[in-house]
Amino acid sequence: MSEENTTVDTQELGEKIVKVIKTIYDPEIPVDIYELGLIYDVLVNEDNDVKILMTLTSPNCPVAETLPVEVEEKVKSINMVKDVEVEITFDPPWTQDLMSEEAKLELGLL
Repeated sequence: MSEENTTVDTQELGEKIVKVIKTIYDPEIPVDIYELGLIYDVLVNEDNDVKILMTLTSPNCPVAETLPVEVEEKVKSINMVKDVEVEITFDPPWTQDLMSEEAKLELGLL
């Protein structure tokens, strides 16, 4: 496979991953976790291993245990994905500034 195809595949896979992540909602806020800015990075390597760097709205978030597992399971359900690692970070800490315009609009912050 040429390098060009690999790039397209990982990019395409990255887009599929984002679509799946957009189906996951914070239980306290009616906005998906991607639009909330909780996903800091989605990395896909040539082997279709995925690493997701995400945060939570707060370290005491009621879904701190379940949300990363839900992200991992949903992303793993994508056919092309081989393995998924979800890493939680609080650096930088989440703030409302990380939300998309769409999320801010939805929550009446604009």
